[in-house]
Amino acid sequence: MKVDFRSALTPRAFAGAILIALLLLALTFAWMSWSAPPPPDPAGMMAAMTLIPAPTGTPLPQIPTVDPYAPTPTPTLAPGQLTTGMYVQIVGTGGVGLNIRSAPGLDASPRFMGFDTEVFLIQDGPRERDGYTWWYIVSNYDDGRAGWAASNFLEAMPSPAP
Repeated sequence: MKVDFRSALTPRAFAGAILIALLLLALTFAWMSWSAPPPPDPAGMMAAMTLIPAPTGTPLPQIPTVDPYAPTPTPTLAPGQLTTGMYVQIVGTGGVGLNIRSAPGLDASPRFMGFDTEVFLIQDGPRERDGYTWWYIVSNYDDGRAGWAASNFLEAMPSPAP
C-alpha cells in the first residue's frame, strides 16, 4: 500500500497542528500556575538570629626587646678553644656544608650534612684523628642530628636563649 503524504500536508492540517500546539502550551502554563506553591507570608516568617560572642581581650605575648646596638658578648675562652657543654656553630664551609660523621676520623661514614651557621651543643670530645680535633655535637632542636665534627669548622658562640 502506497500512501501519499503530500495530500495530507494541506493548509487545513497546518492550522490544526498549530491550534493543538497552542492549546497544549496554554494547558502547560495553566497547570504550572495552579500547582505552584503559594508565596510565603512575610508576616508569619520569623527571622533566625545567631549570636556570636564578642572577642575577649587575650593578652599578647611579651616579646623581649633586643638592642641591635648593644655589644655582642664574647666567649670567655680563647678564640678557637672549645669544651664540652658549650654551643658551637658551623663556619667556613663555603656553603658546601660539613659532613657530621658517625665516629671521629675521615674514614668514618657521614651521618648527615651540617650547614654554615647551624648551632650544636658539644657533648663529648676532643678526639685526635687524621690531623683533626673531633668533637661530638648534638643539635639543640633534633637529637637525631648528632655526630662527630672537625673543630676546624666549629666556632664557639654564646648559649642560645631558651
